[in-house]
Amino acid sequence: MPMNLRRTSKKDAEPGGPAKAAPSGHASNASLLLKKVQTEAAHDPPHPADLARIQAEYGLLDREEKPVFFQGLVENLETDRERMDQSWADLQAAREDPVAWRRALSRLRADMESPRARFFGEFIALPGGLKFLLDLRADVLAAGQKTPDLDLGPLDEDLVRLFEAWFGGGFLFLQEISLNSPYRQIEIIKDRDLVHPMTRLEEMGRRLGRDRRCFALYHRLMPEEPVVFIEVALTRGIAQTIQEILGPAAAQSPPEVEPDTAVFYSINNTQNGLAGLGLGKTLIFQVVDYLKRDTPTIRNFCTLSPLPGFWRRYLKPLLEGSAEGFKMTPGSVEKLFDRKIRTRLRQRYESSGGTADAAFPDVLLSVFSNPAWAEDKDLVAGLERPLEALGFTYLAEEKGKKGGPLDPVANFHLGNGASVSPQNVHFGANWSAMGLERSLSLMVNYVYSADWRNQIKGSMAWLSRLLPGLARRRSDTGNARG
Repeated sequence: MPMNLRRTSKKDAEPGGPAKAAPSGHASNASLLLKKVQTEAAHDPPHPADLARIQAEYGLLDREEKPVFFQGLVENLETDRERMDQSWADLQAAREDPVAWRRALSRLRADMESPRARFFGEFIALPGGLKFLLDLRADVLAAGQKTPDLDLGPLDEDLVRLFEAWFGGGFLFLQEISLNSPYRQIEIIKDRDLVHPMTRLEEMGRRLGRDRRCFALYHRLMPEEPVVFIEVALTRGIAQTIQEILGPAAAQSPPEVEPDTAVFYSINNTQNGLAGLGLGKTLIFQVVDYLKRDTPTIRNFCTLSPLPGFWRRYLKPLLEGSAEGFKMTPGSVEKLFDRKIRTRLRQRYESSGGTADAAFPDVLLSVFSNPAWAEDKDLVAGLERPLEALGFTYLAEEKGKKGGPLDPVANFHLGNGASVSPQNVHFGANWSAMGLERSLSLMVNYVYSADWRNQIKGSMAWLSRLLPGLARRRSDTGNARG
């Protein structure tokens, strides 16, 4: 069936006025590519060679040209409104005839289909086509963040629907990354770990071994590049600091010590174009199921997670007085610090040029804005209780615009069924530069309960029909665990 294409007229523009004009300096290349897309989208099906040329030419667009191209797709490659209106009228007219009504409904569904989604769906058969679409959506998300006035939601929705179909079922498979895995696979993990970044490939030696494991989901059309991966430490008891897992003193447990806990300490989506699709949950389910079979002594499953927005999105705005809608106030923050630590904080503040009459929120803001506070042993000794209390409030009680936890990592794990308590928040758990900058050294254990693990049994019976089990692929990785 030919696609229904037409240019959006001025009267069809979104409420509030006609569509925004593209910046003239970047319109030329984007407009030329858009015309080629419109031409090929009208063919049924588009020729693979022409799709490959479009794919290549898109890669030549610069950062400023891509938003122009995206807006053009939204405005000029859209469902034919008049044809859809006619199909709707035919459906209403066929109410009394069940056979005619079903046929009219089928025509309406076909006419409502997005020509963008239909066109992009053709790329799945091209070499590198899936990767092209993933990168395309990543660019769409970046453009939308940079220029919120652009209405790229319809384009994003088209791509998400395609990915939801393509990243389910038998398209995905689980693989363990080991020291015997291909060099390129290990290098990808090293380069894409944004939770605990590495600078040297040799650091992977601490993360791959008998009780340091790494698992990844792959797509069958991209078998050489994982789409999401998770790093796990098998420990005796729950690790409360990242130093216990990755620090210089961290060592592999002796063989006679049987681990009872699996600690998920880093989960990363390698494709920005898959943001929001929930593959992390699928990965956790698969890994829990595998580890329960592979290492029966494991009884506890938890995370050791960062609090990425604690300082910049929460405590800093609170102290600056620019935060709105939070449960905590600058005054309630001050009450968490006892007199002794308040005095020590003021001493440090004044030694750096601060005034003696400064408000306490200003003192905290100044001290914590310079990571050198972490070198003050007397100060650090008194910060554990107030910062852990602040951290728990941030994770469990402060909410985002959609009503979920304000912290994105908390939103993910608590939404997946994990729990958190005040005892799970740990001060001094990450003294790295990133740990200090993001969360003032705080980390948290999200605990997956026995009830949650029992629920997995039913879920895995369903998932096992969709995802090939890792057990059938263990021969690919051998016994390489360090």
